[in-house]
Order: sequence, then C-alpha cells, then structure tokens
Amino acid sequence: MRIGFIGAGSMASALARGLGEPALVSDPQAERAEALAAELNGRVAASNRELAEGCELVILCHKPVHLEEVAEQVGGKAKAVASIVAATPVSRLEAVYPDTPVYRFIPNIPVEVGRGVLCYTPGTLAAQGPEEELLRLFGRTGVVIPLEEPLIDPAMAVMSCGPAFLALVVEAMADAGSRHGLEPRQARRLVTETMAGTAAYLDANDLDAAMLRRRVATPGGLTEKGLQVLEDAGLRASFDSAVDLVVKAGR
Repeated sequence: MRIGFIGAGSMASALARGLGEPALVSDPQAERAEALAAELNGRVAASNRELAEGCELVILCHKPVHLEEVAEQVGGKAKAVASIVAATPVSRLEAVYPDTPVYRFIPNIPVEVGRGVLCYTPGTLAAQGPEEELLRLFGRTGVVIPLEEPLIDPAMAVMSCGPAFLALVVEAMADAGSRHGLEPRQARRLVTETMAGTAAYLDANDLDAAMLRRRVATPGGLTEKGLQVLEDAGLRASFDSAVDLVVKAGR
C-alpha cells in the first residue's frame, strides 16, 4: 500500500519508522519533511494534493487547527484517510472528507519500536475502503484496540500520555536507587528491565496488577511496607488526578 504522511512531527515520525514503508511526506517545515522522507527512502511531495494523488492512503498527522485547510488542499483526491490528529472525532473527519473511507487512530510513541498501542475507531465507510489491509499494516507497530469513540479520551489518558507518566516513574525510581550508590545508567536499566519483565509476566500469566502485587509482597515484608509508603504518599491519587485532567481537557 502506497502511503503518504501529511505532517512529519514526533508522532508521525515514530509511526513512520514503525511501519517501515517508503512514503510520500509533506510538512510546512521543509527540513523536517526532507529528513523523514530520507529516513523512509521516500520522497517529499510538492503539495498535499500531489501526495494524495500519489498514494492509496493519506495519513493525517497535522495539527487539529489545520483540518479544513488540509482537506481543501487534498481536494477530494484522497482514496482513504487515516488520522492521528488529536481531538478530532470521526464525525469531523467525515465532514471534511465526504464519500471517503476514514479511520481514526490514537497511537503512542512505542509504535516506533513495534511495541505501541493504537486505539482505533472506524468511520461509517470504513468497510468500503482498505480496512483489513490498513489494520494489518498498523498492526506491525503494536496492538490495535478497537474502541467506541466516547472511550477515546480516557484511553488516550492511559496509553498516549502513559509513556510519559511511566517515564516519570522510571526516573523517580532510578534517582532513588542512585542516591544509594547505584550508577545512574545502571539504576535506569534495572528499572526499565524490571518494568518490561513485569509487563511480560502480567501478560503471560493473564494476571491483574493486584494479583501480582500480592505475589511479590510478602505479608509484613519490605515490599508490602514500601507499597504502603507509596499509598500514603498519594501515588494512586496522583495518577487519578492526572488521568482526570487529561480526560476533562479532551471533552
């Protein structure tokens, strides 16, 4: 499938690297478009219209404020449109791309290394377009999770913002280890490997997080006492507040 990216920012670049396909690229910042096109062994399109004419799938990665402008430039030439544009529901996409199959995705940054999460909401004409091929293509970059659109905002709070939230946990734990003599890079690796292993263990054993906590935390032991410190410090409440903020901002 010939693909084109309108927008070459951080998330577009991560998705493009994860897909690993030569692609057409356009971006208002010429240097950014040229850099991504070179990395993909693709090329820079002279215009959004040319990009739409030269590919089978247009991937929208621009800012929400440019939705109508880009749609006018594409001028009905797009055969199918996949959007990762934030805060832009399927109804708005279909309003500016009438009679075109549209597909909405919310990816997170690990798509770059094939370990992403992509929330997916199809448009009303999705089945008339390359939906199956598109889902296989995006599936290369991670796990695709279909969601009803009202659930996109809470999903985004935990999976799109989640890498940054978890990175803060990694940073805090590694810093705490470093204060007790671990070399900073060594401490960070201990935490990231533990995080990756914990995720794999939960998945392989089909466990919920509470069950794993009970397996690790011996009653009265150090892990249980450490968990209580985290609870008393308001860790759970802090995550609640962060997710609440993101969800409310998206509505």
